[in-house]
Amino acid sequence: MYMTDSIYDKLSNIPLMDVHTHMDASHICARDISDVALYHMLVSDLYSAGCPDGMRVSEDPSREEVEYRMERAAPYYKKIKNTSCYWGLRIILRELYNWEHDITPENWRGLDGLIREKSQDPGWGREILRRANIRRTCTDLWRARGHIADDIFQYCFEWSFFTRNQWGQFDTALLELEHAWNQDTPGAPLPVTVDRAQLNFAKAIKSMSDVHAAVDHYYTKIPYEKILGIASHLSTDVSYRLVTEAEMKKALANRENAGAWERDVYANYISELFFNLLAKRKEPPMLQFSIGAEPLPYETGSKLRPETLFELADIFRRHKELGFVLFLSNLSQNQALCTIAREIPNVSLAAYWWHNFFPSVIRDVISQRLDMLSINKQIGFFSDAYCADWAYAKAKIVRKQFAAVLEQRTTQEQFTADEAVDIAHEILYDTAKELMGMKESGLQTD
Repeated sequence: MYMTDSIYDKLSNIPLMDVHTHMDASHICARDISDVALYHMLVSDLYSAGCPDGMRVSEDPSREEVEYRMERAAPYYKKIKNTSCYWGLRIILRELYNWEHDITPENWRGLDGLIREKSQDPGWGREILRRANIRRTCTDLWRARGHIADDIFQYCFEWSFFTRNQWGQFDTALLELEHAWNQDTPGAPLPVTVDRAQLNFAKAIKSMSDVHAAVDHYYTKIPYEKILGIASHLSTDVSYRLVTEAEMKKALANRENAGAWERDVYANYISELFFNLLAKRKEPPMLQFSIGAEPLPYETGSKLRPETLFELADIFRRHKELGFVLFLSNLSQNQALCTIAREIPNVSLAAYWWHNFFPSVIRDVISQRLDMLSINKQIGFFSDAYCADWAYAKAKIVRKQFAAVLEQRTTQEQFTADEAVDIAHEILYDTAKELMGMKESGLQTD
């Protein structure tokens, strides 16, 4: 135990680069209780425990929505006290708000008041990141809000997801492309579960010339000078292969009755067009792809066909001018993905995404990657957080898992404690700087 505490203390002094978040420059910290206690991973826990609401809270919820959702959720927190998501919530409440109680129907309003009051401090979000020893955060470009927080933020680009499925839909790649084609300025992406009845695009893709015009529009509208990378998703339900012009024409003609074959053709054709354009750039942005999570009615579940990784390996090999950083959400395929990253130079792996962000899984991922991958092919942290509060909690959870794994390595004399800390520094900090182009922020650290 002494060794674990000692290594954890040393790891706490290692600065982190948070290479993927959804934090917003207009509200870096939590605005109210919903930003911490109704974080979407906690909503899933609550829903599983019997809470009637499984959908995410709105990006900018009204007070009525917050109160309605909290009233319905409050009775169920006692049922999820065992989960690691609740552990993260406890870390936030105890260490950032001096709140030592469980959330109940009787006390949640008092906690809400504390968080709302704290959020009025304009420096609180940066203070949370300083306490977490997170030196730089990468978030969605559309959340820059006039670049008012460029001292702590760098940016990735999320606009259209050509290879991400939607629940019960087969023309998603075309829908995503139309989403961009109908905007002169890049904005927010479509949600992971989109209600297409709410979409009313002026321009619709009906022909091959429309496809090419829309892809060219998407490519030319990307503000390359402002971003480190482009973030998207690779759905495992898609069978990845090169498709022909004739196949794309046939699939377009059948859009109204599209099925799995058409879905695959749309995704492969559009993504290949885009990759070919990017490959012509002198310094193309890094491509960040999540993989291993597929749509369910409200959120996603962990799913990854074994064949998918080797279908994707052919894409990575074919586009050797591009760099791919993969975020995995399926533990069973981590070893296979490590073998691909070992053998294909332009593929690297980053941290523990969504359904892999649980302590026991994090430890397994860290352990396998330590054994199989070079230091400069793995990034050890990203929070995927929507506010600094959850970045803080996730940073602490990850450091504790790293400490536990590294203690085991020192016990078996694979390397010394000092070597363990040096390796952790490379994975948690240096690789993100070198691979992603992250840089120091203006935060003052102890």
